[in-house]
Amino acid sequence: MTTDQAVGLTREDEGPQRATLLELFLDLVFVAALALTSQTLAQRLDWVGAFEAAVLLMAIWWVWAANALATELHRPGRRLIFAITVWVMFGTILMAGSLPGAFAEHGLVFAGAYVAIQVGRGTFLVAALGGHMEQQRSGRLMFWFAVSAVPWLAGALVGGSARGLLWTAALAIDYGAAWLRHPTPLIGRLPTPDYAVAADHLAERYQQIFTLALGDLILVITLTYAAHDLTIDRTAALLVGFAAAVLLWQIYVHRAGALLKAAIETSRDPGRFVRSAPNTHLLMVAGIVAASAGFEAVIAHPAEEASPWLIGVLLGGPALFLLGRARFEYEVFSRVSPSRLLALLALAVAGPVLSLTPALVAGFAATLVLAGVAVTDSIRAHGRAPEPPMPST
Repeated sequence: MTTDQAVGLTREDEGPQRATLLELFLDLVFVAALALTSQTLAQRLDWVGAFEAAVLLMAIWWVWAANALATELHRPGRRLIFAITVWVMFGTILMAGSLPGAFAEHGLVFAGAYVAIQVGRGTFLVAALGGHMEQQRSGRLMFWFAVSAVPWLAGALVGGSARGLLWTAALAIDYGAAWLRHPTPLIGRLPTPDYAVAADHLAERYQQIFTLALGDLILVITLTYAAHDLTIDRTAALLVGFAAAVLLWQIYVHRAGALLKAAIETSRDPGRFVRSAPNTHLLMVAGIVAASAGFEAVIAHPAEEASPWLIGVLLGGPALFLLGRARFEYEVFSRVSPSRLLALLALAVAGPVLSLTPALVAGFAATLVLAGVAVTDSIRAHGRAPEPPMPST
């Protein structure tokens, strides 16, 4: 197996390439992982809880993004890719199961599973692509995941703030190496352009993971509602949380979200979307995770006074989502709608105003801002022809 034809792993220009059922099956694991991240944040709404949730989310997200790249560049139907996907699924289940105690007694399970997923994937691909030019691409990724494995595992063996610092360093290596196109001794960095993109597959994968991330919000608010007495105010809080989920979906798919495939196809550098899509969607998914944690608290205690941290996640979640959505819009259209910026300003102003109000009022305010963005989008689009994508590169 020394050529593409022999190995049969690398995608060719084969026309439309849709996401496979195996990839959707994999995504189900990440719904559980995101829901546990939200619940972990909800249980500790302070600086430490926010920091830990961010570290855990970034690790989980990078597992998904790296595997999305593997299935983007290689044929998911091949036995090796099937085996890698199952490997990733089991490792992610271990990460998700250990997530609530990742900064306590289960740190080694979480970090060990992460390292095994990332280094294992690269090892399988490098071995299978022996003697082929694509081996260098997989080798670069595996090299940097092996480097970051040191602080990941070292952090798991220590406790307290040292673990957080080491895991932050590990994430900086993982994300930074990708940003710099994996510069590697002897073989250099990935060339530019460095990806032959299947636009339909890439667009569909990110649309799917965003939709499934909304499943985190639906799952969390439903389970929280079912775990308490079904009072009128809790039912109202459930309705507000559900409305937020619908609005987040509506804002995402409006124009830019629906045109991602066309934007990739018309871009002079389609590979740029491979490099930027993980970070753009991470912001939006992080916003959903934060909002889920906030609405969990709102449904559990709708009449209690909203703490500053609860207001922070209820308003900060939509703010993170809108920041990511604004960047996404710029990538597709080379401009940002004023409604996104006005909504961010409204969320910032609402924070102090909502101090000392009931949790349900704070949740309703966050949802109201999202409703304003969705309505503005609809009014602006009414009676106008669909705007074609105009990516900057």
